[in-house]
Order: sequence, then C-alpha cells, then structure tokens
Amino acid sequence: MTDILKIAAAQIAPVFLDRDATTKKIVDTIGRAADDGAQLVAFGETLLPAYPLWLTRTDAAQFDSDIQKDLHALYLAQSVSIPDEHLSPICKIAGERKIAVVLGIAERTADRGNHTIYCSCVFIDTDGLIASIHRKLMPTYEERLSWGTGDGAGLVTHPVGPFTVGALNCWENWMPLARTALYAGGEDLHVAIWPGGSVLTEDITRFIARESRSFVLSVGSVIRESDIPGGIPHRSEMCTKGETIYNGGSCIAGPDGQWIVSPVTDREELIFAEVDHKRVRGERQNFDPTGHYARPDVLQITVDRRRQTGVNFLDD
Repeated sequence: MTDILKIAAAQIAPVFLDRDATTKKIVDTIGRAADDGAQLVAFGETLLPAYPLWLTRTDAAQFDSDIQKDLHALYLAQSVSIPDEHLSPICKIAGERKIAVVLGIAERTADRGNHTIYCSCVFIDTDGLIASIHRKLMPTYEERLSWGTGDGAGLVTHPVGPFTVGALNCWENWMPLARTALYAGGEDLHVAIWPGGSVLTEDITRFIARESRSFVLSVGSVIRESDIPGGIPHRSEMCTKGETIYNGGSCIAGPDGQWIVSPVTDREELIFAEVDHKRVRGERQNFDPTGHYARPDVLQITVDRRRQTGVNFLDD
C-alpha cells in the first residue's frame, strides 16, 4: 500500500436553505474532486442546507420571535433526514467514484422526535456507505438556539488508504477530550469542519496538527450576500449588499504543525494536497499523545459512545 493519499477541501457556498440544489452542487464537487484524483473530500459545517447565520444578526435570543419561528420552520423543512434518503445522491457518487466524503449537515432525526436539528458530521466511505454520524457535542453560543446537543456516538475513526480519519465540528475542535477520543482511535488525519472563516482556522489547525502529530484538514464554506436568494424570509436583516459573511479559511497543516496550504479566503475553490503517512510515523517518534507519551495509570477518560435518546419503547 502506498503511503500517499490525495485529499481535498471543498470550499464552496451552499444554495442557501435549498437542500436539493445544494445536494446537486455537492455531488458535482465530489465528481470534480475525484476527477483530480482525490481519495477523500471534505465540506464545511452544516453546508447542507446552510449554517444558521441569521442567529447572530436577528436578535435570536428574543423569546417567541416571529422572525426566529419563520426561519426555523424553513430550516426544519430543508434539513437532512437520513432515513428519508436525502443523502442518497451523495452516497451514490462516493461509491461510484471510490472517494470518501466528510460532510456537514443540519440533521433532522427521527430518533429524537423529528423536529430538532442537530449539527452533524457524516462520514461516507469509498463504498458509498454512511459509516458514522457525529452530532456536535455542544453547539456554540447562539447555535444553542437552533441546534440540539449531540452525543458521543460519532466519536469514531475510519480507514482511508494508509490513514485513519476522524472529524469534529467547529468549536468541538477546541475540546481536548473530544480530540483525545479520536487520537485513541488511531487518528492520524484529522478533519475539522467549520461554517467558514480564517479567524476560526488559522490558529487551531496548526495547533491540532502539532499536538496530535497528524495531518489536519480544515474546511469552511464561503457565504456572500449574493449567495442568499431574494426569497429567503427576513433576508434584509441578515446581510448587507456586497457583504462576505463567511470567507472560507480552508487550510491544511502537516504533522509538524507547519502549513501545507495556508488559509484560502474569499473564493470558492477545491483545495488539494498529497499527504504522506511516512511523515506521521516520523513525528510520532518523539510524541504520541495516547500511545508512548500517555500515562493511563494517572490520566484516563471514559467516552460514552451510545446514541442518546429521550424515550425507550418496550413493545411486545
């Protein structure tokens, strides 16, 4: 097996709050990544169907607000239901082109009543199968007004070529114990997905790479005023003419913490890199955070990877 893996960060804009149109754009992008030889492609946080950017711009904490109800109703209607096979076109192309996909979705889930949205990171393997769904452990700040809190069921890793891949959503990447759970799963290629912005990625990406002695792929979306259709409710309150709301910031760091690709901003782009597993093995010589440099006799964590649910039905 070769030590080399070609990876891609898909820094694209959603078709804002349009699940079907955004799905088509994602499928097209996966095809382009595969055409250029990528074996893994990653997309930003809740790209499908969009990050709820209105929360910071429309006084989302105001109780019983008609604005929030209007936008949340639309968000729920356009969110992703995996049992309803909303991801089938994406799984299909992943399997056909033999490319792994890491995708951020706003997930509406039947196991929690079907009316709460979770910020979820989905891993689709090269056979086109959904291998894991990680629901964000703690939505960040105002996100708690839109998303439910997740669980540890998706704190798992997956093989892709010579690498073992794990992924976290946005500020979860700042959670040392969540990172540790993935390191213990053998992670040596970390995918960090973000709503979009170099201010989010420029420090933490290199830090995680240096801490874990792994490659780190950070990917964010671009959202400009022009990407928000005129028919979106309360559009004038969430953006101003010509504004770039999220500038991307996708980047790739090596296991020594140095840039392979520094943050790319202000444009949609497929960003490629070839990563060499030999570099991970070399950097692990002097530090392996859950291996030879760990002290489990002194410090341990327990990770509950059971899927949480509010109700257990006991039927005959």
